[in-house]
Amino acid sequence: MSISDNLKKLCQEIPAKVKLVAVSKTKSVDTVMEAYNAGHKIFGENRIQELVEKQKALPEDIEWHMIGHLQTNKVKYIAPIVSLIHSIDSIRLLNVINDEALKIARIINCLLQIKIASEETKFGLTVEEALHILSSEEFKKMKNIRISGLMGMATYTNDKSVIKSEFTFLADCFNEIKNTYFSQSDYFKELSMGMSDDYKIAVEAGSTIIRVGSLIFGPRF
Repeated sequence: MSISDNLKKLCQEIPAKVKLVAVSKTKSVDTVMEAYNAGHKIFGENRIQELVEKQKALPEDIEWHMIGHLQTNKVKYIAPIVSLIHSIDSIRLLNVINDEALKIARIINCLLQIKIASEETKFGLTVEEALHILSSEEFKKMKNIRISGLMGMATYTNDKSVIKSEFTFLADCFNEIKNTYFSQSDYFKELSMGMSDDYKIAVEAGSTIIRVGSLIFGPRF
């Protein structure tokens, strides 16, 4: 099946309210352009250099998401162009994003990444750390970032019950944080969870954003 066919199939399978981020990491500009020409305009990258290079080479109306681990010294390169940063895992990173956004008079949307998987290699905050950030005076002073939801990555396993449990936990965290800190904020609405292997479970658990690469572009080699 073509990229266009893959996108059409995916969009038919997910609810209209769920946003599909096409994960274009390692894919060429021509390959991304094929998806764009099929009508898709939301792409996710996990490497700063790739995101910046593709943004320069591709149409301006593309919505770029940073979905990978983000180092503080790289924030300045994507601050002018990124629509959503999924991977906030420290208050230090939030501070840097806020400072860079202030320089260019932007408000940058961000998601707190919660560690829900059992693998040590996965990044993310504990729920306690996330609550500590949101309660802090340091966070309350930040005017150029907007926390618009949570992100999480499930354990890489074939055991669907484990994945479902982790996504359900993240959805519960979202509801707790929404009710406690953002009950009057319409912008706190995104729950980014689910990838090519587990997006159906994520959608059932309440995901509003799925990050899909191989089902659209084919496997990475």
